[in-house]
Amino acid sequence: MKKRVVIFTGGGGLLGSEFRKIAPAFLYPSQEEFDVTNYHQMEQFAQAHGFDQVIHAAAFTSPPAVDKDPVKALEVNIIGTANVVKLCIKFGARLMYICTDYVFQGDKGGYTENDSVHPVNKYAWSKLGGECAARLYDRALIVRTTFGPDRFPYDRAFADQWTSREPVSVIARKLAALAGTDALGVVHVGGERRTVLQYARSLDPSRNIGELSVKDVPFKVPVDTSLNCERYKTLFQQETNNL
Repeated sequence: MKKRVVIFTGGGGLLGSEFRKIAPAFLYPSQEEFDVTNYHQMEQFAQAHGFDQVIHAAAFTSPPAVDKDPVKALEVNIIGTANVVKLCIKFGARLMYICTDYVFQGDKGGYTENDSVHPVNKYAWSKLGGECAARLYDRALIVRTTFGPDRFPYDRAFADQWTSREPVSVIARKLAALAGTDALGVVHVGGERRTVLQYARSLDPSRNIGELSVKDVPFKVPVDTSLNCERYKTLFQQETNNL
């Protein structure tokens, strides 16, 4: 099989830092080399290096920060993603777009890839805007997922918010496996349903992480965005069966 040349956007972020460890052969251009808001610059980089796939993880991700600066979210998460889609279309490359579980309203949990989306905050709307751009391309794989640092970074965690979040080291390996497939469409990637507090305490049982409520924060968060990840499991069952 021909080795794929993969461009990873957002290589300096949490997910990108983990990918550098497990996929060092990927291209990780800096923002100065590959600014997603500058299509001409992206095109120059692509022509110089060639590529078969883009894993698009660059994003403006903080919900309260997006509330304060929606223009930046518009430029990076929506226009920037549209630029990446345009680039992939021009070069005939596969796109893996890293989206979020926050595209769901959070009123039921266990969301499948076919469930209706309805964000409750501006950050999620901006990521859904990027997803809309990716859906215009037939060679796109949209990955809805959720992850955090391997060590929970706060002293308190939501006891009344449910999630499928996993540590970045786990999610990075799952996404790297997806990058090696030809899967397209939408796929959910995550772990078991549990509260954010349960997730946080599982990372370091010796720490005394306190309880927090979604009602205690000044920004809106969905209550239950846990994901049904059966399609992801099926993809790799099929890969195994075809060996």
